[in-house]
Amino acid sequence: MGPTARPMRPAVEPQPLTTHGPARVIAMCNQKGGVGKTTSTINLGAALAGFGRKVLLVDLDPQGALSAGLGVPSHEMDRTIYNLMLERSTSITDVLVSTKVENLDLLPANIDLSAAEVQLINEVGREQTLARALRPVLHAYDYVLIDCQPSLGLLTVNALACSDGVIMPVAAEFFSLRGVALLVDTIEKVQERINPDLAVDGVLVTMFDGRTVHARDVVAMLVQRFGDDVYDTVIARTVKFPETTVAGEPITSYAPTSAAADAYRALAREVIAR
Repeated sequence: MGPTARPMRPAVEPQPLTTHGPARVIAMCNQKGGVGKTTSTINLGAALAGFGRKVLLVDLDPQGALSAGLGVPSHEMDRTIYNLMLERSTSITDVLVSTKVENLDLLPANIDLSAAEVQLINEVGREQTLARALRPVLHAYDYVLIDCQPSLGLLTVNALACSDGVIMPVAAEFFSLRGVALLVDTIEKVQERINPDLAVDGVLVTMFDGRTVHARDVVAMLVQRFGDDVYDTVIARTVKFPETTVAGEPITSYAPTSAAADAYRALAREVIAR
């Protein structure tokens, strides 16, 4: 039995690929901040890349935490995802950055992106702006992971509009549960009005401390609400994650033998298997 209090599904070792694409686009989404969303985007992406998958990470948060977490100085860049979405003269190859991790690329963001919400309001087909920007490279990747900002504004709607699935990182604390219903409501509205193929890929429990009844109760409530959509893998609290942010690299390369690195590799196996 795992932390979700149900039998663990058998781990299947991913088979190597001979070709890549078309990509499955996944929005990493939760309007509550501080739930490990960016950390999970980086480390899931790196773990998928470690299994030979070609992965593109998209930083859709003006704070640029995803870019910083991969050691990319986006604040010094002239062209970011903002330019790609709002300037016809900017192509995706102008913005695409290779990371230190093999098979892992990045579309960086910085504070310029904060202006996009206002500027997109007057755009025709504004909800599809990100989809149009990503379309030229989807054939080259197996997964595109979009790190959404902690709000349910127009940028997040853009991410949901172009995604095949959503992964909801939820911290193992009661305050996190309160925001889940609002997020599910937004996903259902996007399904009805913009993207009927959007699915909830899974709920990822983060910041888990198995020593506390509180954390175990939260996991039990999530399993009761979402059933098998809750991943078997839970991400425990660890001091390693702040260290990796400073180092500008994923936990899978910073501390490859750590329990946290093993957890993200287990999550990657689940994502591939689904």
